[in-house]
Amino acid sequence: KLAAEGIEAEVIDLRTIRPLDSDTIIESVKKTNRLVACEEGWGPMGVGAEVVARVIEGAFDYLDAPPLRVHQEDVPMPYAANLEALSLPSVDKLVKAVKSVCYRDGAR
Repeated sequence: KLAAEGIEAEVIDLRTIRPLDSDTIIESVKKTNRLVACEEGWGPMGVGAEVVARVIEGAFDYLDAPPLRVHQEDVPMPYAANLEALSLPSVDKLVKAVKSVCYRDGAR
């Protein structure tokens, strides 16, 4: 969806969170000047929050937009499959966040 709109995204798949590969993340931010962290966990105190914190500490001056996080809604994980799907990150939520940090289509 992003490529169709002329947005090239660099995707980093964190294989581990301890140790967290901060160097790769920071180098990506230095190249792209943006950050959207996506995870299936809850946002507060999650991996995405730590990624954002490390970027703020290590590459703040390179950011052209505030970093954003896409994560599970801050609700207990529903049992019903349709409600679970609504609480988890989706392609549409991720695309909206990426457009926002790129200042496209008033996505903010």
